[in-house]
Amino acid sequence: MNMYILLKDLKFYAHHGVDPQETTVGAYFTVNLKIKTDFTNAMQTDALEGTISYADIYNAVKEEMQQPSQLLEHASGRILQRLFRDFPSITGIHLELIKDNPPMGAECSGAGVEIYQERGDIQ
Repeated sequence: MNMYILLKDLKFYAHHGVDPQETTVGAYFTVNLKIKTDFTNAMQTDALEGTISYADIYNAVKEEMQQPSQLLEHASGRILQRLFRDFPSITGIHLELIKDNPPMGAECSGAGVEIYQERGDIQ
């Protein structure tokens, strides 16, 4: 059985970007997470100790989003490293990091990156 914790459409206002105006003014970003972990114990006991707190995951992502990066690729890498470090029961993470309404001269709702990493792939 595969088990996942989902956090969808997390909204952040942050200062990521290459353009100086992006880092000064900031922009809105959306994060989606699909976190692979075994929460069999929580299914059987209804105890928080058998899973990972959604609030704790959110707070870790929020802290990483508050640290400016030029590239979304870099911000994503930091988020992945942090989640694997802070939550040892995570075995895989699917992450989407989207800059809403990016300043690139195109009409689109967002642009960003998507990554899937398993714990064994960490360098």
